[in-house]
Amino acid sequence: MNIRKGIISFLLLTFTLVLFACGTAEGEGSSTSDKNKTIRIGYQKGNTLHILKETGFLDEAAEEVGYDIKWEMFTHGNTLMEGIYANAIDYGHAADGPGIFAQATSKPFVYVGADEPNPEGVGVMVKKDSGITSLKQLEGKKIGALEGGNHHYLAILALESAGLSVDDVEWVYPEDAATGRSLFETDAIDALASYDPFFASAEEEMEVITLTEDTTYDNYPNRTFYFASENFAKNHPDLIELILEQTDIADKWANENRDEVVTMMSEALGISEATIERQIYRRTFGASKITEEIITEQQKQADKYEEIGLIPEQIDVREKVFEF
Repeated sequence: MNIRKGIISFLLLTFTLVLFACGTAEGEGSSTSDKNKTIRIGYQKGNTLHILKETGFLDEAAEEVGYDIKWEMFTHGNTLMEGIYANAIDYGHAADGPGIFAQATSKPFVYVGADEPNPEGVGVMVKKDSGITSLKQLEGKKIGALEGGNHHYLAILALESAGLSVDDVEWVYPEDAATGRSLFETDAIDALASYDPFFASAEEEMEVITLTEDTTYDNYPNRTFYFASENFAKNHPDLIELILEQTDIADKWANENRDEVVTMMSEALGISEATIERQIYRRTFGASKITEEIITEQQKQADKYEEIGLIPEQIDVREKVFEF
């Protein structure tokens, strides 16, 4: 009798455990459903989405409509774009070049917005003791740049303004901005094209001459773009509008509270306030949807990249602009 009771008790316990396991699986399913209500956003150090992250504006606004924000940091725009078309993130920002390269290689993404121009946020530098004082003197020299980046494009336009072509210099393409800085410091290259905050950091911490200072080349605006995966844009245009709206709110706040932004970003990046101040005070923040003017500017850059062989064929930027 005791054996029979023991067997029955064992079977009841086993059944209970099975029910519990099933309940846990259902709970995990609900948790997964909750996780699906997460917007995955990629950002780069020191740029507008980083400021948006630090302010918390978007996190609060997204929570009100039932979403969490998962922030993912990328070292540069090309890796961020890879995150978008590999479906690792839903949304992110990068400079103008990565979008052109992604379209030229038929990657799935769309343009959804852009920043205000920031022409002073890129530049071409040489060391003060290099003996180089003009763009013309870069002929035959080594110039470091991330291939196809905004600063690379600026360097191309600057060289052309001095009567040089891309073939008149030797291009060195480092893996990232930090590597470029190292090459510059150790004289492995003669000049460095760079972008903020890395550009501002080199200007602040090294003895350099910025050969492109106070000059606009072919009206180049230097914009950061906002990109999204095709599926995210198609399924959640309302969320994209929310992100752009909150980005613009954070940008307007940044314009009016520059000292606070300097302190906030210095702490977040571990970079001196002097460097961040140089970066923040030479730009105007603001975000908007893509306009005809912006498409024209981006198309001009894409045409130049095709002309000099950076991309294999001509592209039509408009084909990748998301229509709300």
